[in-house]
Amino acid sequence: MKKISVAILGGSGYAGGELIRILLNHPNVSLDAVTSRTFQGKFVHSAHPNVRGRTNLQFIDPRKLTRYDILFVALPNGVSMHMMHELKKKAPKIIDLGADFRLNDAQTFTDWYHTPHTAPQLMKDFIYGITELHRSEITKSHYVACGGCEATVSILSLYPLIKHKLIEKNIIIDAKMSSSQAGLIPTLSSHHPERSGVVRSYMPTGHRHTAEIVAEMSPYTTEKLDVAISATSLDMVRGILVTIHTTPRSGVSEKDIWRAYRNEYANEPFVRIVKERSGLYRYPEPKILAGTNFCDIGFEMDSRSNRLVVIGAIDNLVKGTAGQAIQDMNCMFGFAETKGLEFLGLHPI
Repeated sequence: MKKISVAILGGSGYAGGELIRILLNHPNVSLDAVTSRTFQGKFVHSAHPNVRGRTNLQFIDPRKLTRYDILFVALPNGVSMHMMHELKKKAPKIIDLGADFRLNDAQTFTDWYHTPHTAPQLMKDFIYGITELHRSEITKSHYVACGGCEATVSILSLYPLIKHKLIEKNIIIDAKMSSSQAGLIPTLSSHHPERSGVVRSYMPTGHRHTAEIVAEMSPYTTEKLDVAISATSLDMVRGILVTIHTTPRSGVSEKDIWRAYRNEYANEPFVRIVKERSGLYRYPEPKILAGTNFCDIGFEMDSRSNRLVVIGAIDNLVKGTAGQAIQDMNCMFGFAETKGLEFLGLHPI
């Protein structure tokens, strides 16, 4: 089979590095160009030492991009919307890993990102990139916008419950975030003396991924969802763990919860239901998901407080970003969905 030609716009960051790592091992891909203004002319391994000896690619200036089968856009939020008209000339298929085209309403974008959208006419061209929810649309699409990492794990955890009308509209999400979620550029909050050992509440209210969760879940309910996210920064490099507190509807049993998850995810290659009676890893744990494209989901019913607690975990850089993008690419080109994404993780790590 002829390999598809792939380019990455913005390849020096963590998301770009994960794209490079995975694509270099994809049997149907020729990775032909990776851009970086800061590293142009330098070997890719100068920014991503883990690929040393695997490729001789050098970073190029973005202006030197030519024409490819697909372009991955791994730029900071708020950048790609200024460029998308021109980027469409570089490839017939584009996957944007940033936030610019995740929402299909310009006013909602402005409300949550506090800046006007500069290409609102293009927003509806993009399909939201969670494959498990939008497989048929992604397969036929030319443009995909990957979901935010925290939004991705929360949506996958909530989707069967809302679709099967098992929970009330009030949803509280406690999200524990790793440092790589903040990106490559250092700040005071990522400075080692300030970050080491912390359990820091950095966004107790108003998390912008709320908009994605509401937008993706609203089609499955007639009620207006009340979603509240509290985000906490932990001393770990990769991973997200969400603990979601919800209220089950009257009469809902644990068997009903099991049935909903099995109905939606029994045949999904990257979603695993993790709920054991005993053992250290009886619930999802982001540590063992490092480098993988899995989303692990567990739950516990609390009859005393009439609560359903759902636990979800992913690697924010893979299922939450680059792995999700490559899963989407596989769908867009008719490849096996798991191609390039077979890594099972490490234990112990």
